[in-house]
Amino acid sequence: MRLSRPVLTIALVLLGSTALAEGDKGEIRIGQTLPYSGPASGFGIIGRAQEAYFEKINADGGVNGRKIKFFSLDDAYSPPKTVEQTRKLVEQEEVLLTFGSLGTATNNAVHRYLNSKKVPQLFVLSGATKWADPKNFPWTMPGMATYQSEGVVYAKHVLQTKPDAKIAILSQNDDFGRDYVAGFKRALGDKAATMIVSEATYETSAPTISSQLATLKASGANVMFGVVLGKFTSQMIKGVAEINWKPDLFFVPTSASSISFLEPAGLENAVGLISSSNQKDTMDVQWANDPGVKEYFAFMKQYLPNADLSNSNYAAGYHYANLMVKVLMACKDDFSRENIMKQAASLRDVPLPLLLPGITVTTAADDYLPFQQLRLRRFDGKSWVGFGEILDDR
Repeated sequence: MRLSRPVLTIALVLLGSTALAEGDKGEIRIGQTLPYSGPASGFGIIGRAQEAYFEKINADGGVNGRKIKFFSLDDAYSPPKTVEQTRKLVEQEEVLLTFGSLGTATNNAVHRYLNSKKVPQLFVLSGATKWADPKNFPWTMPGMATYQSEGVVYAKHVLQTKPDAKIAILSQNDDFGRDYVAGFKRALGDKAATMIVSEATYETSAPTISSQLATLKASGANVMFGVVLGKFTSQMIKGVAEINWKPDLFFVPTSASSISFLEPAGLENAVGLISSSNQKDTMDVQWANDPGVKEYFAFMKQYLPNADLSNSNYAAGYHYANLMVKVLMACKDDFSRENIMKQAASLRDVPLPLLLPGITVTTAADDYLPFQQLRLRRFDGKSWVGFGEILDDR
């Protein structure tokens, strides 16, 4: 059968389009949305680091002979913009998958869309528990330890070191706060009812949280868990010091542990504060001779020589790009979307350069949480110092 030139051209275009989406043209097309503008634009550095890392992979020969084509688009941390840009990635750029997009509300806006299109939504940068739901959303996988897992780890530490604790909880009145508190209470189990002596919440629109802190102190609590973000981290640390409250254990989530949040409160007021992490702090001298950290700095020197190395978002971008490449390498010659998800859900004790010693990545078809291990760390006035054994949410 002979095809006319117009029909043949259309057929070839369609075939090329399908092949492009499935990664069969020597190119693996990956899409992402990040805030390169707007109030959360500082996180755009994550995408810049990943762009550079994929450039390195391509220079080294690519993934199983295929080059990565990376599209990282600005969504300004606005859900409507995320929808617009994600549709562009899927329908115009024909990406094989999306990877490392940031935010709970933004990812939620495209959650059903990507699953209905059967486009992998990999390593979502949000700690919300909902991303690990393989039964109802088999095409979505989280990229962070969940807020609930982190809450579990803090509660385990309380039970181990202060079983007679009187606990006060301050939390942001949204899904972020509720997830942390749910994990914390789950790990306390039946003891939650007697150990938790006071709870308070705050709205993100509130000017201060001083009244909540006064109420919590008055309860007689000697353990404080503050599920706070941004300026409320500074307010809480400074506020606790100002009312001369000195809880024996004082926890903040990893997302609130940046030095930039501690400094306005006075670093001396943050001494003893407890948080957690699963990554090496690349700026901490204890890792100066660590092979993984040295590998990271060598990469940065070659591909992002003018970057501010003290900005941890570069390390975060590098970290997640490493994980993405591990999955792609496992796909061998099958870059169908089905195999991408199969390999992402079949990780077994996978090491990454910037993970703490003893922590690896493991997933399963019925367990989409790649990171369930954390190590506690305590602020000493200058930096965070890890202590104790690795704890997990298992």
